[in-house]
Formats: sequence, C-alpha cells, structure tokens
Amino acid sequence: MTQFSDLGLAKPLLKALAEKGYKEPTPIQAQAIPVVLQGKDLLGIAQTGTGKTAAFALPILQRLAEDRKPAPRRGFRCLVLSPTRELATQIAENFKAYAVHMGLSVHTIYGGVKYGPQMKALAGGIDVLVATPGRLMDHMAEKSATVSGTEIFVLDEADQMLDLGFVVPIRKIAAQLTKNRQNLFFSATMPSEIGKLAGELLKDPVQVSVAPQATTVERIDQRVLFIEAQRKRPLLAELFADSSFSRTIVFTRTKRGADRVAKYLNAAGVEAASIHGDKTQGQRERALAAFKAGEMRALVATDIAARGIDVNDVSHVINYELPNVPEAYVHRIGRTARKGKDGIAISFCADDERSLLKDIQKATRQTIPSFDRRNDKQLAAAAAVADKLVPADRHVDPRKADPRNDVPSELRRKRNRNRSGGQAAQGQNQGRGQAKKAAPAQNQFRGPKRQAAPAAKSWTPLD
Repeated sequence: MTQFSDLGLAKPLLKALAEKGYKEPTPIQAQAIPVVLQGKDLLGIAQTGTGKTAAFALPILQRLAEDRKPAPRRGFRCLVLSPTRELATQIAENFKAYAVHMGLSVHTIYGGVKYGPQMKALAGGIDVLVATPGRLMDHMAEKSATVSGTEIFVLDEADQMLDLGFVVPIRKIAAQLTKNRQNLFFSATMPSEIGKLAGELLKDPVQVSVAPQATTVERIDQRVLFIEAQRKRPLLAELFADSSFSRTIVFTRTKRGADRVAKYLNAAGVEAASIHGDKTQGQRERALAAFKAGEMRALVATDIAARGIDVNDVSHVINYELPNVPEAYVHRIGRTARKGKDGIAISFCADDERSLLKDIQKATRQTIPSFDRRNDKQLAAAAAVADKLVPADRHVDPRKADPRNDVPSELRRKRNRNRSGGQAAQGQNQGRGQAKKAAPAQNQFRGPKRQAAPAAKSWTPLD
C-alpha cells in the first residue's frame, strides 16, 4: 500500500502530514505528486473532496524549498488562481499547514477587503500566492503586483472558472507569465472550453484522471423529492424536524433565495445563515465559522460556495433548487461524504425543474432514486403558515437563471452607472470651462482605477 514516504516527499512535509493525521495518499495525490516533483506540466481531473489541494501543494512546497531563493519584489514564486474567496482561503490554509516546518511564506488576495494589507504583503515578495483573478488583475493594473517572476502556475477548479466567466482574465494573466514555468491544471470536470485553455497553456502535460467526468462520490446516498415549488419550504422544515440533520448545507440558485430560505428556517426554529456574493467578506467568514463550530444547523448558500466550503462532518446537502449547470450538482453534493465518510444528498424537484434533473442524470450517468411528495395535504397546510412567516418569493423560471448570479450586485450597479452616466458626466465637465481639477491626495490608495466601460454590453467578472 502506498505511503506518503514512498512519494519522495521531504521530512518537513512528512512531519506536517503526520501532525494533521494524514496516513495514506488519495489516488489523485499518489499519481500527481511524483509528476509535479519532476517539474512536468499536469492536467488533473478528480471529483471534489478527493484531495486535489494536497496533490499540488505538497510537491510545490518541496520544489520551492529545494531551490530556496528570495521571491521577486511585488511578485511570487508560485501563483494559485481560485474562483472564490472561500476556496482561496481554504487553499492558503492548507499550504500554511503543510509548510509549517519549512519557513515559506503564503498569502491570499481576494475582493471584498481593503487593498492596503494586500499591497504591504506583496511589496516584499511571496513564495506562494493564492488569488482570485479579479483582485489580482486590479493589483497588476496598479503595479502593486507583477507575475513575470512566477515559476509555478496553478489553476484550481478550472471548470468553475469557466462558469463564472473568468476565462478571459486568466488568459490576460497568463500572457504576462514567463514562458519558462510549470503549469498545473486541476478540475473536477473538463468541458471543451477548459480543454481548449489547457491546450493553450500546458506544455506536453501528463494527464491524471481518477474518476470519469461529472461522477459523484459513491458514499453519498442520493435521492430526489418531487414537490410543488410553493411547498418546498414546509418540506424543508419537515426534514429539519429530524435531529440527524445536524450540519446541513442548503443550496439555492439566487442570492435573494438564499436569504429568504435562511430567514424562513430561523422563523421555523432552525438556526441558519446565508452565504453568497452580496455578503461582505466579514459576514461570509462569520457565517462559515459559526457553521463549522456547530453553532447553527444550516448554512444556506449559492453555487459560489459549492467548492469553497470545506467543513468536516456535513451530514446532509439539500438542493432546495436544482442547479441549471449539471456539473454544479456534483460539486454541491460533494460537500458531504468527505474524507471517506458517508453522507446524504436530497434534491427538491418542481415540475419546471424536471429538465434540469434530466440533464444532471445524463451528466452523472445515473438514475437518482426519486419519491413523490406532491399533493401532500399536510404540506399544503404548512405552506400557508410558511407564507405568513416569510412571504413567498416571486417565481423565476430556472431555465433562465444565469450561473453567474453570484456577482455582487454593487459591482453590477457600478458598471451600470458607468455605462449610463459616462456621457452625461462628460457633458457637464465640458460646460465647466477651465475649472481646476482637484489635486490627488498624496499616499492614498482607495482601490484600483476603473477604466471606462466599453460601448458593447459585456459582463466583466470581478471578485
């Protein structure tokens, strides 16, 4: 049986792994670590919860330690791009835990927080930087970060990058990287667009695949409950009447839906909080910390958290609304049954979601056991009570939902103001004649300068 010591890892890493209780490498780790240690490019495909982070973090740390040298000013030796703040934080925490005996620096940069501390950390150079694409591009635009000295480039959860519209920013970042670098792509699925991107950036990669694309963890007990859309909330409360739902993640399609479901659960006596793109970083961190500490039974999340939540002992995952991207189903339910444990995934399916269920079953190549809870008189009565506690939200056709719904609304408003107000503001400025411009304040940085919005209506991902 393969042990971590058989993979050629250094003693400081083996010591850190022993302290964390890691005994045997997972399949993706056993196959990927030797390849990365050799300096080769790698394309890794593995379902969520299989240990992809350690598969690239461990050999990267060893390579950096073996060739120890100062990181470039405002730069970093290794760059890891992550689609969400939560996932970036999780990856950085793992890097720090593995590097505890190695003296290597690890930092994260992402949106939703002040620039000052991030700029200070970047100034002296960093061994490993974990970043979201939007905030990294902001720093690059302000010359507070440079990627030209990057030796190892990692793209984690590449398929979610595609879902969130980050492919163009990734190409822009990669264009400024040195050609003499190691590239590592890791993803749970490999859609054609990501395959095309991998072909552009990887050089003679070794492909490691430990599971077919879009497969689900075998230890997850999956089931579908057919239910009318207006009766989902009382059905959810009925499930939480079972004490075995001790640590449950509930997924919705929209941010407003997540807030309303959390509000309803609290009104029904179930401790819950919501997490999504419109929450501040502090709100997201507090909600996640309370959920990890067991202070509440339910965390209601949108897909932005599907791969950014690494919580032990999640007993259940409930798809309150089915995702309109089939692969997202795999990542959602992958929050349970982690580290070899069992888990249960329950999906509510209204009549207008049947096409989404069909797509999910086709993508995962399985038929999920289903149960019909429609026309339940008890739920009908409970639905009336639920509407009094929290009025029902306006119904939205799930087929018209945008997978990028987690873009913070304040960012959308900024873009809309730029588009609609740009010409008017220009006319006002021309009418002021020779009015003097206010002198810029010295040594004050309040965020990156935004370029004028293009005439064409295009969606720009920011984090």
